[in-house]
Amino acid sequence: MSIENFISVKQTEGPRFAAALEEHVKDYNVDIMNLQRAVKLKPGKMIEIELENGGVLKSRSVILATGARWREVNVPGEREYRNAGVAYCPHCDGPLFKGKRVAVIGGGNSGVEAAIDLAGIVEHVTLIEYSDVLRADEVLQRKLRSLPNVKILMSAQTTEIHGDGKRVNALSYKDRVSGDDHRVELEGVFVQIGLVPNTEWLKDTVALSRFGEIEIDAKGQTSLPGVFAAGDATTVPYKQIIIAAGDGAKAALSAFDHLIRSSVEEEVVEPAAVSA
Repeated sequence: MSIENFISVKQTEGPRFAAALEEHVKDYNVDIMNLQRAVKLKPGKMIEIELENGGVLKSRSVILATGARWREVNVPGEREYRNAGVAYCPHCDGPLFKGKRVAVIGGGNSGVEAAIDLAGIVEHVTLIEYSDVLRADEVLQRKLRSLPNVKILMSAQTTEIHGDGKRVNALSYKDRVSGDDHRVELEGVFVQIGLVPNTEWLKDTVALSRFGEIEIDAKGQTSLPGVFAAGDATTVPYKQIIIAAGDGAKAALSAFDHLIRSSVEEEVVEPAAVSA
């Protein structure tokens, strides 16, 4: 909801930002098809996008910008208390928990970085890692362990997020070594176990990374000619709105360049063979 890292915009909200983008697009000759879901991409001279309702769109170029969703821990209470104590973006929601107790689920780079950032804002951070080792870079681990208001729980499996019906008030976890169950009283839970790109429908069409991200080059080109991609669904590092917006512009320029070059190639006539 809260966006505070888009340069030149001090603060806005996701729905407001999206509405502004749509209003901008409406100033141009662009058709917007809402409430449609793409289910298949078929390569060819005319690229086809098959929709869930059976419709088919055909185009000489396509830009894929399907984004990503937060990976969920899938325990009772997570969805019930989303935006009521359960959060996924420490940069966006961290200030809301100033002086409170929170947990961070995840011991990778994103989880440890979140715990470090939150430690400077909140009263106390409990980092919960399922494995028996942290997967974050060593330099981040050293910084995390130096903070006095951070507790690290290893081999801990989150089992439930509790609340009073309105907001989060505790988290339960199981010690995977002893098998004992524990409860931590707190006011917030940040889930930091990665992103899931919305690319399931693209399997066996464009090249995907082992994480399911669309592989692109410096121009946003995918493994299929005429198909470009941008944003959090791709292999680009740093999943931020401003980076996705810039990559969208790059992909659009690349698609335009592709159309210009392909149209010129079609107009070229092969010289006829002349016998002596």
